Amino acid sequence: MKKEELVKLGLTEEQVKAVFALNGEDVNHAKTSVMAEKDAEIKSLTEQLSETQSTLKGFEGVNVEELQGKIKSLTDLMNERENQYKQDLADRDFNAMLDSSIAGVKGKNSKAIKALLDIDSLKGSKNQKEDLTAALEALKKENDYLFESKEPIKNSVGRVNQNGGEQPKIDSEKMALMRQACGLPPKTN
Repeated sequence: MKKEELVKLGLTEEQVKAVFALNGEDVNHAKTSVMAEKDAEIKSLTEQLSETQSTLKGFEGVNVEELQGKIKSLTDLMNERENQYKQDLADRDFNAMLDSSIAGVKGKNSKAIKALLDIDSLKGSKNQKEDLTAALEALKKENDYLFESKEPIKNSVGRVNQNGGEQPKIDSEKMALMRQACGLPPKTN
């Protein structure tokens, strides 16, 4: 999201600053909570690994294979969690880019647009930004109703009838009866 886009939408300078401030708070909160969680988990696993290694040294002659198995399982678990952490960060970045791109092409319903995209192949793409832009453009051509249109709406103004512009013919007797039923005085020409 760029400042120019928000200004084009009719937001004032103060409103644009407020939007960026709120967005920054959300992003920082998400980063902080995810990173703190993952850092604590990695730290815990590292401590467990250190304890196991020191225990192994303290028990020379004891069942070393069992302790080595624990070390290997903890190392594998730590690597798995670290990979999951990296994947979570990549997913968050991709989702932010996706939301920003949808807003950039003026999508009306982000959820509906995402449902029509092949998210898995876009995530696996090497050129995510370019492929996402191309996918959105193709979707816009196929489903134009999901995006804001640049064309003005052509609503007719004035009376529209089926007679090709002629006024419909009204029976004067029926009109007099209707006026009388409504409590109106008879029409004078």
